[in-house]
Amino acid sequence: MKIELAKTEVIHFVGIGGIGMSGLSLIMKGMGFNVQGSDISNNKNINRLKKNKIKISITHTKKNIKKATILVVSSAIKKNNPELIEAVKKQLPIYKRGEMLAHIVSLTKNIVVTGSHGKTTTTSLLAGIFSKTKLDPTIINGGVLNSLKNSAKLGKSDWCILEADESDGSFIHVPPTYAIVTNIDREHMDFYKSMSDLKNLFMKFINKVPSFGKSFICIDDKNNVDLLKKLKIKNYYTYGTNPKSQFYIRNIKQLKKFSEYDLSINLPGKKNISINKIKIPLLGIHNIRNATAAAAVASTIGISKAIIKKGLKEFKGVQRRFIKVFNYRETNFYDDYAHHPTEIKELLNGVRAAYKKDEIICVFQPHRISRLKDLKKEFTLSFKKADVVILCPVYAAGEKIKLGFSYENFAKDIIKNSKVKLFMVSDQYQLAKFIQSYIYGKKIVIGMGAGTISNWMRELPKLI
Repeated sequence: MKIELAKTEVIHFVGIGGIGMSGLSLIMKGMGFNVQGSDISNNKNINRLKKNKIKISITHTKKNIKKATILVVSSAIKKNNPELIEAVKKQLPIYKRGEMLAHIVSLTKNIVVTGSHGKTTTTSLLAGIFSKTKLDPTIINGGVLNSLKNSAKLGKSDWCILEADESDGSFIHVPPTYAIVTNIDREHMDFYKSMSDLKNLFMKFINKVPSFGKSFICIDDKNNVDLLKKLKIKNYYTYGTNPKSQFYIRNIKQLKKFSEYDLSINLPGKKNISINKIKIPLLGIHNIRNATAAAAVASTIGISKAIIKKGLKEFKGVQRRFIKVFNYRETNFYDDYAHHPTEIKELLNGVRAAYKKDEIICVFQPHRISRLKDLKKEFTLSFKKADVVILCPVYAAGEKIKLGFSYENFAKDIIKNSKVKLFMVSDQYQLAKFIQSYIYGKKIVIGMGAGTISNWMRELPKLI
């Protein structure tokens, strides 16, 4: 007799259109759960779910949860959401995405990727290596993998590769077998309130890794190094460009089409080995670190050098990570998710190293008023490797708080601290006019941000 798990439950996702929520709902649907959801507007993620016959309501109303028996809530959902209020009234079980994810992957061998930056790319690179093996893992990512045309895939094996979101602290619920911590940065302070709270939760997460697993921690990051000093049990490996790393990156070459490097592996009680001439079709040392984290885990669980190199070399990329959108009058236009000062700096360092002489123009749309307030000075210093910044209005992401300083003065501080030319635009139509008037020749234009800027970049060809 086959036991049908939870077939009587109706699991409703509030905010199902988010990248993480849509991925989890897709996996649960594939596992045989009865899944439905709602969101405020249509998007690509929702269209992917509809193709998989998941029922979606475009609006939030208590009628949507009439038949629901369990609620899964996105971290973007506010307490005054009518579906959430109704679920509390009906005393339904309510889970954050991270909690539900933890339940779903509790019986698999999990490679959990977390950190402030680089999670999605690292998870995708790992998935790329695994795709060259006979292991068929479940993948739950925070971005759309070009190779899958999706952010999630239900595998047939007992392996799971997943990105764990630290923004609301729910990553602590996910049970890791192997864990990657890319870096720890001042981010999501609306939730954590202090850096020590953020570091403590990462410490707790690393301590959850069992003795038969391992953590892989980048020691190029000073906050990660601080964390290692406090860890009582040395159940981890280190990676980075720091010569003390056990997975040590050296001989870096940065070119327009790819980056290349050698990896020396020096583990206690084992013979030193090297994986030489690793090629990745990505720019920047940050992406070399991400590839190294993926290679380190793969090598530790016994995947061969040849497969690791092949998986990384043939990586198909992730949407919204320095993706070329179009060419106009010899200028290439790119779209990138960089929305934090560290991400902007790392991206520009990589682009400048590969495109030494081209003029670099950043079209920057700040994401969240709280982030801009908290990191105002850091943002003004992050465009030093660019030549021009086109500053767009702040994408508030539903926040109702006041900025508390003059946006024009913020623009002046970018000019002063990053030594760039700066132009302000009020909307995508003004942006199109600016590009029509001033952009031609061998230049690089990069749309940056986590709001509507991606759509703006993709709609530009119609407007110019």
